[in-house]
Amino acid sequence: MSTDTTERRRAWTSITIFLVIVTALSAVFHWAIVNLNPTSLYVGPLMWMPAIAAFATLLIQGRSIRSLPWKWGRWRFNLQAFAVPIAYVAIAYGLIWAFGLGGFPDTETLADWAAESGLTDIPQWQLIAVMAALIGTVGAIRAMSTIVGEEIGWRGFFIWELRKVMPFGAVALFSGVIWAFWHWPIVVFYGGGEAWLQMSAFTIMITGMSVVMTYFTFKSGSLWPAVMFHAAHNVYFDKLFNPLTTDTGQTSLWTGEYGLMMPAVTTVLAVIFWRKAKAEGL
Repeated sequence: MSTDTTERRRAWTSITIFLVIVTALSAVFHWAIVNLNPTSLYVGPLMWMPAIAAFATLLIQGRSIRSLPWKWGRWRFNLQAFAVPIAYVAIAYGLIWAFGLGGFPDTETLADWAAESGLTDIPQWQLIAVMAALIGTVGAIRAMSTIVGEEIGWRGFFIWELRKVMPFGAVALFSGVIWAFWHWPIVVFYGGGEAWLQMSAFTIMITGMSVVMTYFTFKSGSLWPAVMFHAAHNVYFDKLFNPLTTDTGQTSLWTGEYGLMMPAVTTVLAVIFWRKAKAEGL
């Protein structure tokens, strides 16, 4: 048997072991979230299951955990990865507000922010700017404590094993779909709308994100740009732009994780980064 064939078989074995372990471990917390309460008591550990699965797979195969791409890498990749989600979320919600698919700003959100921060006597735009800064620093750092668990597994281990048996495009799409499937139990039970539409929108969005995150991971040789990207997406999407949007009738069809705008924007972004990856030989 050739060395190449042996390496491919080892990679598929790693992929299989990882997926079995992450599915089994995650099922415990998915059950708790769905049947008990979607509290951080269960969501936090769930987000660490990909990392635990990666560590377990390495140990089973006699490989060192130090073999994962822990290095910080170049600052520019981490900063770019943090900036990209801010840009595409701003574009998505800018389009929503511009076309009247949602209103801006939400006065209740602004009132809550003013009370929380104590900044009750400043103009709205200044309050929004302060909250954007806090969300992008304190909020992002807090989010990373659990996000890093996901990214150690998905981008620190899983896509590197896939890379041994697939080209860039297949790695990005396959890992994105698997990542989306991993979220599906929560989407189905807490989406609050048509499950098929929400699962489709969410899967397209997260697969588009996967293309960009795969690009930054392979380009940098590090898992940290993916952590930065994931954190920026979560906090600016969930904590800033979405809360600032008011309902104008059909707004829920376009906004949020299960709306139509984010899949459209991330798909365009995915095409751009797929072409970049091809041009740069990734």
